[in-house]
Amino acid sequence: MTRILLVEDNEMNRDMLSRRLERKGYEVILAEDGEQAVVRAGTDAPDLVLMDIGLPGIDGCEATRRIRSGPAGAGLPIIALTAHAMSVDEARAREAGCDDFDTKPVDLPRLLGKMEKLLSGAP
Repeated sequence: MTRILLVEDNEMNRDMLSRRLERKGYEVILAEDGEQAVVRAGTDAPDLVLMDIGLPGIDGCEATRRIRSGPAGAGLPIIALTAHAMSVDEARAREAGCDDFDTKPVDLPRLLGKMEKLLSGAP
């Protein structure tokens, strides 16, 4: 089963998205902040990370940088999730090491398409 690390500080968003992903057949690992995300990415072997950018403590960009610098982070697909849809926000997330970018509220079919593309290794 494909393991998704969902990093989201908003409990309602975290619960809603995790349930929707589980119904689609994914195993969901949860992290509530950037520090937890870095630890879980290293210990729980996710196949993909959905990274909220606006997190308390270290934000999603810094958490992505830390994950990328770890042993499991080089090839791990990471999709940034944010309510900020400006091109500068996408550029910042990609500079931090995110492979793709999606906005909130989440459009599940669009997000699933991005996830499947990254999981398949397609360019």
